[in-house]
Amino acid sequence: MLYNAYNHLFKVKDLTAYTESKKIPMVQAAIIISGLLLLFGGYTIITGVRVTAGIAALVLFFIPVTFTMHAFWKEEGQARMMDKVQFMKNLAILGAILMLLAIPTPWPISLGS
Repeated sequence: MLYNAYNHLFKVKDLTAYTESKKIPMVQAAIIISGLLLLFGGYTIITGVRVTAGIAALVLFFIPVTFTMHAFWKEEGQARMMDKVQFMKNLAILGAILMLLAIPTPWPISLGS
């Protein structure tokens, strides 16, 4: 997540064309805001500080991104297959992130303990 946060915050131009192709409004703002959500969420999970808030940020990232950027049902051929893979990957990551809510906080090894 932190790697993707870095890309969203420091390589906005690299992500702009693909994001525009998905008809996302205010492309640069959307990329930066999504990068901030990834950064905050990843940081909280790694450090164990404010984990619930970080998970909320990641849910706020994954739900709209998954259904807008990887809407495989709108595509055909190779693009459909690639978006379907990314869609399913994002749902799997989202499920794993939500499972972190089952771990009592503060975590035994965390900056918050």
